[in-house]
Amino acid sequence: MSVENIKKIGVIGAGQMGRGIAHVCALAGFDVQLMDANPDALKTARVNIKSYMDRQVEKGKIEQAAVDAALARIQTGTQMSDFSDADLVIEAATENEEVKKAILKELCPVLKPSAIIASNTSSISITRLAAKTDRPGQFVGMHFMNPVPAMELVEMIRGIATDEVTFKAVSDLALKMNKTPVPAEDFPAFIVNRMLMPMINEAVYTLYEGVGTVAAIDNAMRMGAHHPMGPLQLADFIGLDTCLAVMNVLHEGLADSKYRPCPLLVKYVEAGWLGKKTGKGFYDYSGDEPIPTR
Repeated sequence: MSVENIKKIGVIGAGQMGRGIAHVCALAGFDVQLMDANPDALKTARVNIKSYMDRQVEKGKIEQAAVDAALARIQTGTQMSDFSDADLVIEAATENEEVKKAILKELCPVLKPSAIIASNTSSISITRLAAKTDRPGQFVGMHFMNPVPAMELVEMIRGIATDEVTFKAVSDLALKMNKTPVPAEDFPAFIVNRMLMPMINEAVYTLYEGVGTVAAIDNAMRMGAHHPMGPLQLADFIGLDTCLAVMNVLHEGLADSKYRPCPLLVKYVEAGWLGKKTGKGFYDYSGDEPIPTR
């Protein structure tokens, strides 16, 4: 299948990443089927997508007519069967290998033979996920950055069985979305998270060992390294559960102690303090301004 044959795109998962992917697909002119088992998540996704597009209009990045057309292209539903006529389905569920494998097992029987599957996984082996499908040649990694509408990069990961025609079609699709596809080999956490997550983990160790407070660590990296966002604030934005999941993939996949997740990161996740999405992580988001929790 070439990119010209891709007309309808399915997206599994209406969380932050899934709704961002649906957003850019619809703006690029594709029909979108956004699926989530939770109807409330779909309602929230629609509101958030419209709100983000409205901000893009205010900033002069897109026209109102483009927003109206894009929103009309997005359909939502709770059933896998809605993907029966999809040309490509992008899985954007939680960063848990068993969850993703279960989704793929349910997805494959409803797809037409020519359909491509892409996973937005940020760390899990594309080869392993593809092996759980009936079409490993038509399976590829398509890792978007967060927030999807604003970030230019898409990591393209080829599994050992991925056909070249599939890889090219999905890379060309990224270009149609005004993204820059960068090829990455199928090693744990690929390129961006292979470097980013150990930095975040080291920031948590720096906090854990009392070298600096949350505010001191984030201010040091903002003003000392010109990072637009401090590493602990960034961790909250990504989700501490996602950060921990990626560190576990790195630690288990590469068997190197330098990737050992910081015990404090584990504790925050155990407490349910997952960052901005739960209202508390390294910062407390319950007030007008985020307040450091340590």
